[in-house]
Amino acid sequence: MLYLGILYSGFAVSQTRIKDAQSKIPVAYATVSFGNGHGIFADDEGMFVFSKKLYPDVDSLFVSALGYKDVSIAANNLSETINLEPYIDQLDEVVINVTINRKFKEETLKPYLDDDYYKCWLPTIESEIAVFFNNTDSQLKQISTVHFPITLESKDWKKRKRSNANKREFSTLFKVKFYKNNNGFPGEVLTYDNIVFVATEKHGDAYELDVSKHNLFIPENGFFVSIQVLGYTDKTGKLLPNKKYKEIKTARGIVKIPTNFRPLFPFTDEIEAHNTYIKRVFLDNNKWVQFKKGSGIESSLLKSDLTNYGVGLTYKVFKDE
Repeated sequence: MLYLGILYSGFAVSQTRIKDAQSKIPVAYATVSFGNGHGIFADDEGMFVFSKKLYPDVDSLFVSALGYKDVSIAANNLSETINLEPYIDQLDEVVINVTINRKFKEETLKPYLDDDYYKCWLPTIESEIAVFFNNTDSQLKQISTVHFPITLESKDWKKRKRSNANKREFSTLFKVKFYKNNNGFPGEVLTYDNIVFVATEKHGDAYELDVSKHNLFIPENGFFVSIQVLGYTDKTGKLLPNKKYKEIKTARGIVKIPTNFRPLFPFTDEIEAHNTYIKRVFLDNNKWVQFKKGSGIESSLLKSDLTNYGVGLTYKVFKDE
């Protein structure tokens, strides 16, 4: 991993791999929280980079991943390998690929697109955004594609309104989760599969994520789909170990500001219901908050009544037997 040596030359760097304690298989994209509102993610091989030189104020690391028990480790005792224990109830879980041999029609809820920079959410790795989809009838439905609207930025700000303006380049890794509806908030996950994708400026104003292979059927009381940025990638799509926040000197001392990643997420005021929820991944005990005025969230989007991230959805509706 040559780029690590170049990026952190002169630092005493610790590369740690997160593994399944039983199978010894790497746990991809695990969350590594620092307990101070910040953190990082492991890559697809379960690797992450940490050192006291990079993060001098971090004393403990809290490691979590879907389907595994959380682990707390003192920074001074960090070893080359962290083993995560699977939850017992998942050891006996049998994955069944369901094939429905019935006629169906495909329906699409179009995403809400917007190229106005000032109507966009600036993604940071500390925030996960979930969008609720209601189920209006009892027909069997299977999710095929999720349409994530994105906003591209022009390289030249003065030419941003021109359709042929060159776009700012990026290659960003995102993680997607599906949650059950628990009394109006995201609850248990619908699948423990690691669902990730890399978005670039070449994908246009919406990324279409095919999830048909995950056999996701819409529950009777609806579901949530979430998106979270993991960081920038190299040309092969591998997550880069770049620092996820900036340190700015102020009169009151050093202030840590989360790094914003591209692309941006356009928000809309065209949806009446408050379907969007936000979670601070490294803070507030992973508590979900509805994105609306009076929720305690400070955002210029709310001041403009831009309360929803307009994710689109394509799904199969099966005919009754």
